[in-house]
Amino acid sequence: MPSVALELMGFFLGLLGMLGTLVATVLPYWQISAHIGSNIVTAVANMRGLWMECVSQSTGAFQCETYNSMLALSADLQASRALMVISLVLSILAIVIASLGMQCTLCLQGNAEVKSRVAGTSGGLFLFAGFLALIPVSWTTHEVVQTFYQPNVPSSLKFELGECLYIGLASALVSMLGGGMLCVSCCEEREGVQGRRLGGGYPYPVGGGISGTGVRTTTQTYHNHTHNPASRGHTLVRTTSGSTESSARGAQAVKKPTAAGYDVTGYV
Repeated sequence: MPSVALELMGFFLGLLGMLGTLVATVLPYWQISAHIGSNIVTAVANMRGLWMECVSQSTGAFQCETYNSMLALSADLQASRALMVISLVLSILAIVIASLGMQCTLCLQGNAEVKSRVAGTSGGLFLFAGFLALIPVSWTTHEVVQTFYQPNVPSSLKFELGECLYIGLASALVSMLGGGMLCVSCCEEREGVQGRRLGGGYPYPVGGGISGTGVRTTTQTYHNHTHNPASRGHTLVRTTSGSTESSARGAQAVKKPTAAGYDVTGYV
């Protein structure tokens, strides 16, 4: 089914987006020191992240130091931490719910409509998680670019875009794409269930006949013009139900002569 393929693709894209968001949250490569102007010494590189600040030397030494106080951090850094953590929690919750609602799993097999709704809920969580991860990445990117082009800022305080910003941007887009696929597959599955429930076909076709039964009945009357007054008319009743047909011949209408004399109708 197309919906099964969409569900699997959306699930794996959401899982990939969650892993990328985790990498971008943990690693310190959000801002990297720019070697411009008077700051042309490339032997030392400073890197900043959400949780720590690191220094890398050309000799291979790498030293990191976590931020001592969370309350001493700036408001944008605190908000970025919170948004990335919430995005990770929502992604993990979406993965658990998607594993219950996808058609390839054995959970909730009794009701297909409930199963599709669960899959759609996981898709919505992936969409919201990707949107939350996109906010701090875009915010930090705008801040770095705006600070880089300010002439009154010293060169030692200017930074460039780090690898985590690119990873976070790609992960957010992938998560939103996976959530959209899960939502689309949920809509297709629900439409298929409603079509099987409301549509015709086996055992009865959709059409006229007796209301609420799906049986089509056709009644036709044929007149037999014979000299026998006892068989003036025949009634043929045909009832069609699916591919079966049954015909029943009605009782013969017996018509008595109007007079006791000769019947001259046959000689006219």
